[in-house]
Formats: sequence, structure tokens, C-alpha cells
Amino acid sequence: MVAENYKEVQKKIDETCSACGRDKDEVTLIAVSKTKPVSMLMEAYEAGARVFGENKVQEILEKYDQMPADVKWHMIGHLQRNKVKYIIDKVSMIHSVDSLRLAQTIEQEAAKKNIVMPVLIEVNVAGEESKYGLAPEEVDSFVEEVSAYEHIRVCGLMTIAPFVENPEENRDIFRQLKKLSVDIDAKKHNNITMSVLSMGMTGDYLTAVSEGATMVRVGTGIFGERNYLR
Repeated sequence: MVAENYKEVQKKIDETCSACGRDKDEVTLIAVSKTKPVSMLMEAYEAGARVFGENKVQEILEKYDQMPADVKWHMIGHLQRNKVKYIIDKVSMIHSVDSLRLAQTIEQEAAKKNIVMPVLIEVNVAGEESKYGLAPEEVDSFVEEVSAYEHIRVCGLMTIAPFVENPEENRDIFRQLKKLSVDIDAKKHNNITMSVLSMGMTGDYLTAVSEGATMVRVGTGIFGERNYLR
């Protein structure tokens, strides 16, 4: 079932890209595998998935050596500073950079490994109190600060839109994030690109694609409901 789901989600992304004049290769499908066993991840892998997203450091550490070496791991959940050191050389991208202190820690840990870590700035576009992320008006000064870091490369923005029944309700959220990325890109900061827009999840990923998402994070749509008992 996982393989069929993965292929169906990818097919819908490709169709949406075609409908709005985008190249399907512009959009990366991230299989969000939190709480799921490696056996299910392997089903997705065999269907073509190579990029997996996890919310917790512990799950990345548990699954890392059990999955094929060509898997790219993305940290998409809230990241505590004291756990950065455990994944700094294991993940391909950190989506959830939401404070200068976290950015500084990533910079320090990446320097120790002599690597440059691609990151996204998490923006709380909807202003939900329950969500992490910078307010849109805080992003400019944040970008100015981290542009000087030598072991972080800001590649774009990420947001977690509100949970809604009708995905159209989130269209304006996605438009706002896209506009913010365009505005930042126009300022031509050193070491900053806005090539990645990580937005859209199971309930609204097609709307996000139509508004410019380059990465969508789909969990339930591929793996089914998550196991909250873990």
C-alpha cells in the first residue's frame, strides 16, 4: 500500500506541475516517515523515494544505518540545540531553523565537521501560537545575521500552514511565503539563496505546488495515520 500511495502522490504532483506550467523536476517529494518502521520506509524506497523527513533526532539516529546509503534525510521538526551534534553529519538539510541561537549552534557543529549545512528558515506565516518559526517581519534581520556564517547555507524558507479541511484556506499562506522569498532574494545577500520553498503537507500539498513549493512534506498521504504511541 505504501508503494502505491507514494506513486499516487508523485503522480498528482506531476499533474499539478503540468497544469500550472511548472517542470515536475522542480518539486521534491519528502516522505515524512516519523513514527513509521523501517519496513514501511523500505516500501517507499522501493517505489522511488530517496528523500525522507523526520521530526525527531532519535528517529533519524535509529533509522540512519538501517536504510540504504543513498537516502537523504531531512530534519523537519523542531530541533533542540543540544541535539544538533548528533545529526549534523547525517542530514542533508535542516528545515526548521527558527532562532539565531539554533543557527549559531548549527554553525559551530558544522564547523567541527568541516561541512556546510543547507538550512531553511522556518517562518510562522499564520502567526499560530502553537507553532515555531520566525514572524515574517523578523526574517530580514535574521538573514542579515546568518549570511556571515561560513558553515551554514540558507537555501530558502519553510512554513507549517494551519490544519484546515479545505486546502484553499491555506493558499494565501503559501503566497505570502513565496512573496517573502522573492523579496529576500532581491536583496542579494551573500551566502543566501531562496531556491527552496518547503511548504505543503498531506492535506494541502497540491495547493502548495501550485503556489511555488519546491519541497512538499507528505506523511499520512504515503504511510497512513501516524502512530502516536511511540
